[in-house]
Parts: sequence; C-alpha cells; structure tokens
Amino acid sequence: MVIAEDSVLLREGLTRLLTDRGLDVVAGVGDAEALVKTITELDAEGALPDVVVADVRMPPTHTDEGVRAAVRLRKAHPGLGVLVLSQYVEERYATELLAGSSRGVGYLLKDRVAEVREFVDAVVRVAEGGTALDPEVVAQLLGRSRKQDVLAGLTPREREVLGLMAEGRTNSAIAKQLVVSDGAVEKHVSNIFLKLGLSPSDGDHRRVLAVLTYLNS
Repeated sequence: MVIAEDSVLLREGLTRLLTDRGLDVVAGVGDAEALVKTITELDAEGALPDVVVADVRMPPTHTDEGVRAAVRLRKAHPGLGVLVLSQYVEERYATELLAGSSRGVGYLLKDRVAEVREFVDAVVRVAEGGTALDPEVVAQLLGRSRKQDVLAGLTPREREVLGLMAEGRTNSAIAKQLVVSDGAVEKHVSNIFLKLGLSPSDGDHRRVLAVLTYLNS
C-alpha cells in the first residue's frame, strides 16, 4: 500500500501500525501531487499497490486535494483500492468518492484509526475490493435520505442491519455484531432489499453501494 498524509508524525505512525500487522507499505508521501506521481511510477513498473490510504485534505490548500487525487486515481486505475481519512464527516467528499466504480472504496474518520483492529480490517477489506464506510458517514446519509417514507417501513432491527451493511460489513460480521445467527441476518437483508426495491447482488461491496446510491438519490 501507499500512504498519503502531510503530517509526518501521523504518516510514520500509520506506517508502523500497518507494517507491525504484516502489511506492506511501499511508499509514504506528503501531498496529492506526489501521491499521483508515485502511483503512476509504480504502475509503470508493474507494481501497482492494492490500496492507497490518503488524507482528504492535503497541501497546498488543505481543502480537497487528497480526495480529488483519490477520485482521479480510481478512474485511472480501476483495480486500485482507495481509503480516505477525514477529520470530520464531509458528505460531499464521501458521495464523490462513492460515485463510479463499486470496488475498493473506503471513507473513515481519523478517530477510527485508534480502533486498531477495525482500522486494519477496513484497510484489508478495501484492498480486497470491498467497502469500508465510517458509521457516522452512514448515519448522516441515512438521516438525510429523501426516501424516509420507504425507510419508515423498515423495522428497528432492519434499520440496524442496513446501517451495518452500509458500513461494508458482511452478513457474518453483522451476525457477530448483533449476536444473532447468519440465517437471521440473511432474512433481514432479504426483507431490506424487498422493501427498498433493490435486487440482491453476489458482491457484498456492490450491495452496499447500491443501498447507499438509493438512499442518496
């Protein structure tokens, strides 16, 4: 993976955290331009990384350079996973990142890094082509959905399952979180798709983005 973060302390901290858990950090950069250049060079060498972990806000303006570089890289390299980190929930950036390809995308708050196991799981999930969305991002997307009339038809448990689905969790992970059987989760998921008018997909990340696209439309 490649880490793009302008804070040297945080960049080195992420590198140490991930390498200590057996992941291979091949480069660390401090701005969006260097990120794009590094990925382009690695791709030319036939060594495109599995995932990029990038800050949303990077030099020179510290506004949206990081997320724009992430979107640009996703278009140029469809097989590259991108996980962006943000200090706050910024729905516009999350929506922009989720648009287009449905593989390998993540948006987490920086505070989530402190939950080491979950953070590492999210990095691996995105690298493998899955989805990792911060619970607070999901909550805001669900909360402002224009389809609240449809969401009102979901039971409290179904809404809970929907939120966990949107974070990128598998049925097994949801079952473990809610302390219920896999079969119970599968039933809830089927009911959710039925009530939202969505067709289930074989790809877990595809179903997540389908749900979010529906709710955000």
